[in-house]
Amino acid sequence: MTDLGAGNEAQSRLLSRYGRRFAAGTVLFRDGEPATEAFLLQDGRVRLLKQAGRMERSLRVVRPGDLFGESALIRGAARSSTAVALDDVVTLAFDHATFEQVLATSPEVAGRVLNQLIRRMRDAEDQIEILMLRDGQSKVVVALLKFAQQEAAAAQEVGRDATEVSLALSPLELSAQVGLDVDTVKRIVAQLRETGHVRIQDERVEVPSLDSLRDLYSLLGIKDQLRGQALGGGRARSR
Repeated sequence: MTDLGAGNEAQSRLLSRYGRRFAAGTVLFRDGEPATEAFLLQDGRVRLLKQAGRMERSLRVVRPGDLFGESALIRGAARSSTAVALDDVVTLAFDHATFEQVLATSPEVAGRVLNQLIRRMRDAEDQIEILMLRDGQSKVVVALLKFAQQEAAAAQEVGRDATEVSLALSPLELSAQVGLDVDTVKRIVAQLRETGHVRIQDERVEVPSLDSLRDLYSLLGIKDQLRGQALGGGRARSR
């Protein structure tokens, strides 16, 4: 279970008062419903998705320690996505008034939420960069590289070897990050495994060499640039 940093006693107090449990497959909330509670995930994973006509698009897979459903912190707001429990999950659930009270009385929780929002802003910027790429393989490689670099930086902070990186990353999570369907992501990851740029162990993606992945990223960047120039030249000739 995720440590909120408030100590075991304080955490137990929060869980006993605000804790909620949901079985795998449960819909926590639906797109368009009134947003009444924000959640801090403690155990398990939650998938956030958006329905557009008949198409279903994964937006994010929430992991322990993550804040989600935060539209509830704006009075009168509606849900902008649907949340489904991928595992049996434990969350802290707060309405608007309670959330303000918890932030005022629990500095550790407030600090965690602030760090969470800053990280979400950074992730949104990274995702915009990835979605601007034209090539699917480039999208997946850039996303893997960004995740791997973050993991390597975290490992270095605690004195661990960061030469080889292991990511707890499922195809569904990678699909949500790069804006491609899960089958396409699986196919691209399989190609990267064949070329030795990644290894797959259960739901973990292992990056044996960050330098090798960076080199591939550089090559794909050149390819994407050339493709853009070719498309631009074709449009110019068609005028």
